[in-house]
Amino acid sequence: MDCYTANWNPLGDSAFYRKYELYSMDWDLKEELRDCLVAAAPYGGPIALLRNPGRKEKPASARPVLEIYSASGVPLASLLWKSGPMVSLGWSAEEELLCVQEDGVVLVYGLHGDFRRHFSMGNEVLQNRVLDARIFHTEFGSGVAILTGAHRFTLSANVGDLKLRRMPEVPGLQSAPSCWTTMCQDRVAHILLAVGPDLYLLDHAACSAVTPPGLAPGVSSFLQMAVSFTYRHLALFTDTGYIWMGTASLKEKLCEFNCNIRAPPKQMVWCSRPRSKERAVVVAWERRLMVVGDASESIQFVLDEDSYLVPELDGVRIFSRSTHEFLHEVPVASEEIFKIASMAPGALLLEAQKEYEKESQKADEYLREIQELGQLPQAVQQCIEAAGHEHWPDMQKSLLRAASFGKCFLDRFPPDNFVRMCQDLRVLNAIRDYHIGIPLTYSQYKQLTIQVLLDRLVLRRLYPLAIQICEYLRLPEVQGVSRILAHWACYKVQQKDVSDEDVARAINQKLGDTPGVSYSDIAARAYGCGRTELSIKLLEYEPRSGEQVPLLLKMKRSKLALSKAIESGDTDLVFTVLLHLKNELNRGDFFMTLRNQPMALSLYRQFCKHQELETLKDLYNQDDNHQELGSFHVRASYAAEERIEGRVAALQTAADAFYKAKNEFAAKATEDQMRLLRLQRRLEDELGGRFLDLSVHDTVTTLILSGQNKRAEQLARDFRIPDKRLWWLKLTALADMEDWEELEKFSKSKKSPIGYLPFVEICMKQHNKYEAKKYASRVGPEQKVKALLLVGDVAQAADVAIEHRNEAEMSLVLSHCTGATDGATADKIQRARAQAQKK
Repeated sequence: MDCYTANWNPLGDSAFYRKYELYSMDWDLKEELRDCLVAAAPYGGPIALLRNPGRKEKPASARPVLEIYSASGVPLASLLWKSGPMVSLGWSAEEELLCVQEDGVVLVYGLHGDFRRHFSMGNEVLQNRVLDARIFHTEFGSGVAILTGAHRFTLSANVGDLKLRRMPEVPGLQSAPSCWTTMCQDRVAHILLAVGPDLYLLDHAACSAVTPPGLAPGVSSFLQMAVSFTYRHLALFTDTGYIWMGTASLKEKLCEFNCNIRAPPKQMVWCSRPRSKERAVVVAWERRLMVVGDASESIQFVLDEDSYLVPELDGVRIFSRSTHEFLHEVPVASEEIFKIASMAPGALLLEAQKEYEKESQKADEYLREIQELGQLPQAVQQCIEAAGHEHWPDMQKSLLRAASFGKCFLDRFPPDNFVRMCQDLRVLNAIRDYHIGIPLTYSQYKQLTIQVLLDRLVLRRLYPLAIQICEYLRLPEVQGVSRILAHWACYKVQQKDVSDEDVARAINQKLGDTPGVSYSDIAARAYGCGRTELSIKLLEYEPRSGEQVPLLLKMKRSKLALSKAIESGDTDLVFTVLLHLKNELNRGDFFMTLRNQPMALSLYRQFCKHQELETLKDLYNQDDNHQELGSFHVRASYAAEERIEGRVAALQTAADAFYKAKNEFAAKATEDQMRLLRLQRRLEDELGGRFLDLSVHDTVTTLILSGQNKRAEQLARDFRIPDKRLWWLKLTALADMEDWEELEKFSKSKKSPIGYLPFVEICMKQHNKYEAKKYASRVGPEQKVKALLLVGDVAQAADVAIEHRNEAEMSLVLSHCTGATDGATADKIQRARAQAQKK
């Protein structure tokens, strides 16, 4: 353990810092880092280098080269920079490379050098050019801050939702500030800049002068400033060699350190660990690295090569041409276990396990000592926690073996933490591999979450590893394997050296019916890559027609989209395609397409009946559907025409169509309607009143009510109304008029074809029993009883029923006998029944 702490460096009495190698860099850098624009993404992210930016000694024809490497130095992309002069590079939270040009245009590239998009920081930036730029991260996303040649700042807090903010002007600023940085306070991005001995804080509303509390006197300039990873703390390097450290709000001073070096540092970054009370700043010059904090002494390292610092959540990454290292505060659990002469429970348990492997009795002595103090659960937990913070697998295994050994002597120690740590370390060791090159620490991994890590593996096209991690951690398919396979398929369709058939088959064989995978999304990516035929083949595997059809329409495969919509049975989907086709094709081609799809034609006709009547007529004409065309003209004659001449003309067209359809009944009926309309117009002209749009029956009835009996009879003859119907119409009309005298004359005009029972019924309906009795005597024998009962003559009805010896009639009379008044009649019927039964 003494050897293990050889690289521990104390900072004061309460903290140790260690620096260990992550990778031996194998990249072939032909130039020093100082001659390149450098950007490294946090959380073990990639490194971008732009070689030769603005190098005057290079030939004018030599273009800069933008190269992207993994954190282990494995090349990911390389491209000649053919755009404008570059000012700054930076990585977004989604690991997209943001390249800020001198003209204020920001170009966005993917991890593999694929161009994504671009945006401008505004006309003012374009006019005044960019002097300096910063890429920063907030809880809302990744932002860009620009310092223009007019010494004004422009800022966007989220490049995903670009909203430019022109920051207030700094009074009296005639030259570029000596240093500046971005900060995020109260969910708002600010800019802190130094002008000589003064500090200014810019927000969206005002420019405020600020003063760090407790700053050493004699400061005439600030040479460097740094904000912590979480934007909670601020460090200022002054021209007097002092480093002031305090809160980012500039309300509280944490400490101040005199480094006795007045030369401006190349870089200054914070090095702190989550939930640690220790605060330290790492300062880098050409060949010296210094770690300073709340202590009188500092930690110093000699830099053999030009190096670059990358601030992280729990430390600082340091890379050069040959190595990539990590500097951080030693975690509490590791310090307690490994520091010299430690008697912490975790240290004793680790020793006990080692002695146990040697089959030494000292293992029992160490174990008893821990158990006597009741600290065995704490010891196990310390070993588990320390294992998570170790980079080397051998030390991880040693600590986990000690934890497993201690667990054996505990009755109810929950295994969850131990199992989870084993899983997490296996994942971390896999991604830390040189060929993968993502050197995440345990704290960074927990902050990043497994879902974001999987996204980053997908961005690097490390699909097999991502799937293995999902299966190992048993993540739900929709969140894990399915999502990764969908990304793999979207990448697969971009391989243009493979045929459409082979790509579609490979994707289907790999994906099958995997839940959560949308073939339509993959097909959309294929279409976006210009592979329309591949997109169509992939859509064949999409089970949801609602996802197939919109993309087919977008690809201008409307006829295929119509077939798919019809197969789905979704009428709304069919209507969507039909309306798209109508706008896309000329009228003739559209109708021909509909003729080949009967279901679509039927639905479109329904649509036209409510929305486009003229189109419906054209459809019938093209199909020579004379029957429907005739019906259309009949409806149109009433819906669209108000003048009688227009109606008659439309009906004549309808009649001609019916004749062509060989529907003589419909044709004759239409002609009769035309005759009726002309007659009704003549009646209105001669008699006044309203006759138009009445039926033949209603017209006859209206004439009778108007006293025009002869006209009514003539109309009945003209339209061949049967006598029975005419008598009913006249009977009803005269009764409604209560013209009883005319009704009696009418009944005697000739023998009634409908009998006289209807006369009785109509009179009783009008509550006229007197008139009803006149016609009851004229009713035939078979309906006599019913007529007598209608007028209330129960006794005579009984006599007629007895005379007819009809059981049904006698039962009908009995049902009308009520109370004592009809008692004699009921007895008479009963006696008649009895006599009939004797015979």
